[in-house]
Amino acid sequence: MSAPEFRTLPVDFSLSRHAEAFIALLDHYAADPMGGGTGLSEFAKRNLVPRLAARDDFFAFIVWSGEEPVGLINLIEGFSTFAARPLLNVHDVIVHAGWRGRGVVDALFVAAEALAVARDCCKLTLEVLEGNPRAAAAYARSGFKPYELDPQFGRAVFMEKKLA
Repeated sequence: MSAPEFRTLPVDFSLSRHAEAFIALLDHYAADPMGGGTGLSEFAKRNLVPRLAARDDFFAFIVWSGEEPVGLINLIEGFSTFAARPLLNVHDVIVHAGWRGRGVVDALFVAAEALAVARDCCKLTLEVLEGNPRAAAAYARSGFKPYELDPQFGRAVFMEKKLA
């Protein structure tokens, strides 16, 4: 069996096909235990597209196999004060369960890196759950590694504080 042919396209929320694929892939991920296990709320399904479309610091790519959306990467631009340049944070990496292990994640990261270079970003950042070694291995294959300034102080730990 030959490798599938993928097209990686920037998400264009003005196209209903893109908006629907975006929500479907994100809901698929949110329903997975690694995405929280509950799927997207109705509020999120109604509001994500218009709210993200209004932002100038949000970027996304969908990988298509023929007419089927099989992967999604969501990126949010931040800024590195140490480098005095922008950075891109990989907020979500989604590969439809039926397409895992077939190169979709590689296509997503090629697009993300090309965008980061085009925007003069100093780095790409992401987080991964400790219990998701398959994703961590895919990210390492794409050149990501744990973040530390000085080995004496150890690796950075991602933390959050939920607000109402």
